Amino acid sequence: MHDPTLLLDVLFLLLAAILVVPLFQALRIPAVLGYLVAGAMLGPHTPGPVVDLAVPQVLSEFGVVFLLFAIGLELPVSRLRAMRHYIFGLGLMQVGLTSAAIGLAAWWLGLAPEAALIVGGMLAFSSTATVLKLLVERGETVARFGRISVAVLIFQDLAVVPLLTLLPLLADPDASIPLALALAAAKAVAAILVIMLLGRFVVRPAYRFIASAGNPELFTATNLFVVLAVGWLTAQAGMSMALGAFLAGMLLADTAYRHQVEADIEPFRGLLLGLFFMTVGMSLDLPAMVAEAQTIAALTAALLIGKSLLLFLLCRLSGLGLATSLRIGLLLSQGGEFAFVLIGKAVGLSVLDTHTGLLLSSSVALSMAVTPAIGAVAQRFAQGIEARLGAEAFGIETSDLKSHVLICGYGRVGKAVAKLLTEHNIAYVALDLEPQRIAAARHDGLPVYFGDASQGTVLRAAGIERARAAVITLNRPDAAHRAVEAIHATAPKLPIIARAHDLGQSAALAAAGASAIVPETMEASLQLAGLVLRSAGVEAAAVELSLKAHRDGNYRTLAEQQAAN
Repeated sequence: MHDPTLLLDVLFLLLAAILVVPLFQALRIPAVLGYLVAGAMLGPHTPGPVVDLAVPQVLSEFGVVFLLFAIGLELPVSRLRAMRHYIFGLGLMQVGLTSAAIGLAAWWLGLAPEAALIVGGMLAFSSTATVLKLLVERGETVARFGRISVAVLIFQDLAVVPLLTLLPLLADPDASIPLALALAAAKAVAAILVIMLLGRFVVRPAYRFIASAGNPELFTATNLFVVLAVGWLTAQAGMSMALGAFLAGMLLADTAYRHQVEADIEPFRGLLLGLFFMTVGMSLDLPAMVAEAQTIAALTAALLIGKSLLLFLLCRLSGLGLATSLRIGLLLSQGGEFAFVLIGKAVGLSVLDTHTGLLLSSSVALSMAVTPAIGAVAQRFAQGIEARLGAEAFGIETSDLKSHVLICGYGRVGKAVAKLLTEHNIAYVALDLEPQRIAAARHDGLPVYFGDASQGTVLRAAGIERARAAVITLNRPDAAHRAVEAIHATAPKLPIIARAHDLGQSAALAAAGASAIVPETMEASLQLAGLVLRSAGVEAAAVELSLKAHRDGNYRTLAEQQAAN
């Protein structure tokens, strides 16, 4: 290393991140804010070591590029099609109307039209990382408000791309905003067409060839080359590298290589994106923020209240229930990570002045910091509404569900099935008749509803025609039998997996239309026998073969009984 100062700067950056970010995560504060604080500690406005901003700033730009690539990977066309109603309906309305409202307010407060347009767009976005973290921690990704929140976030991620493309055009003082918008749209469409053609006829065949080589290092190098090369092409065409990276991600989203590509890119994305937020933190003028604390607090409050009210109204107009609309509105009321990206670029291009950029960055950071508390308040309010008015009709709650699993019975077995489905990000709806059990599940925001699974109207309200499978976990044999009959009559082709006490009940459920049955007594006996055999020194492979033979024999007997009936 020829420059010891550069090495020392790198060590300070790593040490600050190592010390601060885990502490913030332990306190359940978004990691983004941890990186901002770590960067502020090394900036010129705080006592202590000062890191030269030049080198990390160059590298941090690639953090945004890799972030857009990762977002593109998460948006295969099939996913966009499945959630199109809320992505391109509610999401489009939220971004459009919020951008317009905030932009008009910014213009009224004295900003130039170009600056007001960018401010409106950047503050319309919410924090994807913060919101998803809260939903995953609470197991609410399969809840209705969780699914719709994710759909709105997806459209926001899509909207970042044209805004990044538009920003350099607005930096031209002679530019016409309508013309700039039209030019940005035309360039984006042209870039999509060219890159899609390259992807179909060049990139995908190249990936097949590279994957066949079986060299992990070469595969990773290919991923880096594709991201940077496509980004360079869009930059040469007068657009941002981020747009190219996003399109490159979408190219690979529907391929068999998506998950491996995502795993290879993750370390680069995480490290460079963390470095980006640290450079943002290094540029924050903390004394000036303290001096403007009152203005920052007012802007943050206006952002949180305004966005939550507007989104709440849009949700209600979209036919969502009161509690669901309230939770979505409050959960997505904060500013997002992309605001820091856009603020930095807008200040660099002189679209925004430094003071306005400082106020906006501080307000976004503060709104993200209070999001966990707002989420808790939203949950409490929603529970209060449901306690007074009753759970919202689950026919409305499940109207957008598709390829979900219907769980009939939310006792010990039903809870275990629901937990495993959630871990694999599979949506479910559970029906039960025990009020206390339902109340406890609703308190946790879970999609569990009061309903008799043997009634066709209840099954149709739960979306049985759109489900991928039904699971019968009811403890009472007669109730389980009626549920299987009703489901088979309502949706004859739907797979029905049922729990049975013994082979006798298994035969009855099979005759009623169950596709697969798990007899508890037989499975418990076989598991017990397997443990005994292993303890006696029998090899594991031999034990599994023996258990399989017994299972096959018992299920063959069951099938013969069903055929005889």
